[in-house]
Amino acid sequence: MQPYVQTRNYPFNWGSRTYLMGILNVTPDSFSDGGLYDDVNAAIVQATHMRDHGVDILDIGGQSTKPNAAEVSLENELHRVIPVVKAIRADRSFDTIMISIDTTKAIVAKEVIEAGADMINDISGAIFDNEMLSTVAALNVPIILMHLRGTPKTMQKLTQYDNLTSEIITFLQSRIKAAIASGIDSNKIIIDPGIGFAKTSEQSLQLLQELAKFKILNCPILVGPSRKSFIGKILGESDPSKRIWGTAATCCGAIANGANILRVHDVAEMYDVMRVADAIWRR
Repeated sequence: MQPYVQTRNYPFNWGSRTYLMGILNVTPDSFSDGGLYDDVNAAIVQATHMRDHGVDILDIGGQSTKPNAAEVSLENELHRVIPVVKAIRADRSFDTIMISIDTTKAIVAKEVIEAGADMINDISGAIFDNEMLSTVAALNVPIILMHLRGTPKTMQKLTQYDNLTSEIITFLQSRIKAAIASGIDSNKIIIDPGIGFAKTSEQSLQLLQELAKFKILNCPILVGPSRKSFIGKILGESDPSKRIWGTAATCCGAIANGANILRVHDVAEMYDVMRVADAIWRR
């Protein structure tokens, strides 16, 4: 796995440290922070907070992917994300911060990259839209390919696996192969095992325990455990915003087992966790 340079000449030296991706949901219905940042001013305030507390990548999403989430129209998704991307890119203090767009739609990917975003985060592994891979190849930007079964409406009914980790690795291998065949450089592919997506609480824990097995794919590994329900189950905590320190434990475990990027809501707290965990396991 080689280091590569994304747009804006920002280097990612995989293995030298962990990188933080901050979640910025500009939606009214996300499971943890829906409605908090669904206007441009509120989104910029939150983006600034994350910028000032160690974030490397802002992941902006205009479509909720929580269990049972309804799909939004193309027009609504663009209306939510484009103004935020443009406002961030107009502020030179964000010049060293990457912008990722959490979308499964190729048209959204194209328009937000043209508006100033840098990479695509596709929870479907670029399966929902058969134009996604060719679009990303033409844009020459990185893509995150996540494992998912079904859709957010159906995924939690699709949690039966014969061999959880092996089946997810096989799925991701097939998506990496498809991405490369579409013209995407291998060093622009990041993988995500999809913790909490078509996974039970026990399976999410298993993936964290077996994360090192995904190194066989020779791609940077993103892990997104932030505030998820499996943490709430362990803690007996129904309020996602009160799962910060449970999230911290999962982030520490993910770093110990080889995660390269952590996708989190609570950037300031996880930045401290990351630095201490990196001092233990990256040296």
